[in-house]
Amino acid sequence: MASTNISIRMDAKLKEQADIFFNELGMNISTAFNIFVRQSLREGRIPFDISINQPKAETIAALSEAEAIAIDPNTKRYNDVEEALKELKK
Repeated sequence: MASTNISIRMDAKLKEQADIFFNELGMNISTAFNIFVRQSLREGRIPFDISINQPKAETIAALSEAEAIAIDPNTKRYNDVEEALKELKK
């Protein structure tokens, strides 16, 4: 199998971290990149999810619960933090 060189620009700190990580796995960045490319071709896609920083389902559920509590007229309300803390100490 013939090989070719590829040049990749990468932040120096990122490369240093990658060198350490892949070394712990017993490989170098070149091997890791080859694994990534082979897996991509095998699966016909990037072999992991790429997304905008979306909140996890648990976070979305907590936000929904907080919104429901905020509009629930039966939820106990406090005028200030000290009043809420007194209630918690009971």
